[in-house]
Amino acid sequence: MISLNEIGRVGSGLNRPECVLTTANGRIYTADWRGGVAVTERDGSSWCLLSDEPGLDIRPNGICLMPDRGFLIAHLGDTDGGIYHIAEDGHTTAFCTEVDGVSLPPSNYVHLDQKGRIWVTVSTRHIPRSLGYSRSVRDGFVVLIDDGLARIVADHLGYTNECLVHPDGTRLFVNETFARQLVSFDIAENGDLFNKTVVMEFGHGTYPDGMTFDEIGGIWITSIVSNRVIRIAPDGKSEVFLEDCHHEHLDWVEEAFQTGQMGRPHLDIARSQKLKNISSLAFGGPDLSTGYLGCLLDDCIYTFESPVKGYAPVHWNFEGPRRHG
Repeated sequence: MISLNEIGRVGSGLNRPECVLTTANGRIYTADWRGGVAVTERDGSSWCLLSDEPGLDIRPNGICLMPDRGFLIAHLGDTDGGIYHIAEDGHTTAFCTEVDGVSLPPSNYVHLDQKGRIWVTVSTRHIPRSLGYSRSVRDGFVVLIDDGLARIVADHLGYTNECLVHPDGTRLFVNETFARQLVSFDIAENGDLFNKTVVMEFGHGTYPDGMTFDEIGGIWITSIVSNRVIRIAPDGKSEVFLEDCHHEHLDWVEEAFQTGQMGRPHLDIARSQKLKNISSLAFGGPDLSTGYLGCLLDDCIYTFESPVKGYAPVHWNFEGPRRHG
């Protein structure tokens, strides 16, 4: 287990860095609620690539670095969602705002796979989203955008959060936060999903949010509230590598969840020693052995040295935006 004394910090002045990405050039990218993406350079300095569209209030949750140096942004508005593209000069355009003629609700995550397809998650159709913080609500879904066409490929999920195509390209993994499980789907040649399989069910205090793969086939999961990092080995065994929570606080959240009373206050308060509601994880550094943790309630990124190297993501060798001004 990783000691909290081993946890470092990088970046400063970030605004809700919920989603974190890394690249081979040493950069760290995080979603930023000022309306774009924060870029933390190798020397620790940070700057922002923000949307320059007046009147467009984008609230980035998931972010996806693209080959054109821009980003796709999953917009988590109070009542609206969709995927937007922010070019490296800040020019912003709608990429996907509806499916089957229906506007996308507040959108959680966006992922680019090895074939250039885009996968999007919507956690819940409920407005406000807190009405979806329940084991009984199963209205989250996954959208596939392929060759400019968007369609729902999985539905009736328990608060769909991060999704990730396996390095072998044959399966999509999805965290269902309030169903408290990690599931996988087989991917057909045309992108259809089938054969939903429960990979891991989680218990008391674990609410799976982010995920990433390591180089030997392990899956790393981050849990909000309990600030847990869990590794699921290829043989299915799980291990808690990190935890930072106040157990009375965790019991309070758990009771609210079990009785159907969970709401925003249970996610917007962090009682811990160091970590403030970790939500995502990316491996980076020169040899992909440093873990970087995004979070909901701090203005920095947390770091730790991993005993297992990460698997290089699709965007690992992308250059990213050039700094202007």
